[in-house]
Amino acid sequence: MTSAMLVSILMTLIAASTPLLLASLGELVAEKAGVLNLGVEGMMLCGAVAGFAVAFSTGSTGIGLVAAAFAGVAASMVFAVLALSLTANQVATGLALTIFGIGASSLIGAGFVGRTISRLQPIFPAGLSEHPILRVIFGYDILVYLSLALVAGVSWFLRRTRPGLILRAVGENDASAHAIGYPVVAIRYAAVAFGGALAGLGGAYFSLALTPMWADRLTAGRGWIALALVVFSAWKPGRLLLGAYLFGAVMTLELQLKAAGVTWLAPEVLAMAPYLATIAVLTMMSLGRKTGRLDAPACLGKPFSAS
Repeated sequence: MTSAMLVSILMTLIAASTPLLLASLGELVAEKAGVLNLGVEGMMLCGAVAGFAVAFSTGSTGIGLVAAAFAGVAASMVFAVLALSLTANQVATGLALTIFGIGASSLIGAGFVGRTISRLQPIFPAGLSEHPILRVIFGYDILVYLSLALVAGVSWFLRRTRPGLILRAVGENDASAHAIGYPVVAIRYAAVAFGGALAGLGGAYFSLALTPMWADRLTAGRGWIALALVVFSAWKPGRLLLGAYLFGAVMTLELQLKAAGVTWLAPEVLAMAPYLATIAVLTMMSLGRKTGRLDAPACLGKPFSAS
């Protein structure tokens, strides 16, 4: 394997991992606050279609990214009102949000099917971003670097700051947090909004960077992998980064095997690889001595009422 091939594989892996990392990091923060939002796939699709539609209409991918984040937040607020204010079942509400996102993205994106735009460009000068070797470090767009910065930022926030401690306290014991005066519902609203914004950006990465065009159900179920990654990481941002890159490697396996001329595996089997890996990882964790359930926030998915 030549150095050029290795650099190409690494860059493909990092690009494929970025939307997973963004979406799962946002969900991790929401779950740390005690909210189980299974609507990640729906929020990603809302962000993907909003980002593409705005970028196509304005000619600016930057404005498209902002629109994607707002679309993700708007979709998450639908979930928040139902699950937090009206105390609806969080699992059912999250699934409904996914169904809503699939339908809404198909409706809004119907007029954009097959349209293309200019993809997100690397943020560093061409001398670095196009260098045969250095491009593996400097050859990415802003969302790749933002995702890495957010991992460090969220880890610091949760472990080193007072607001992060309060958020974790809300997720571990909402009744006690409320008793000492913390606004549990407001904190959970903020966590859900943050998760929605990152899910929207994760979805937009598909339509603005990976495949800068619109196609129905563009995210192809990656939101479910993002949910599994949160469990895989045991709700730890650093471990989430490793998990996202691991699953990114599995997703790029199909492309690499095809490029290598492997024909004895059916394309459908290769396409299933990320989801089979998700099932395998969750199964192994459930059979292990310390399961993901023991690491989950104590109030995860449980309704809270201040009255």
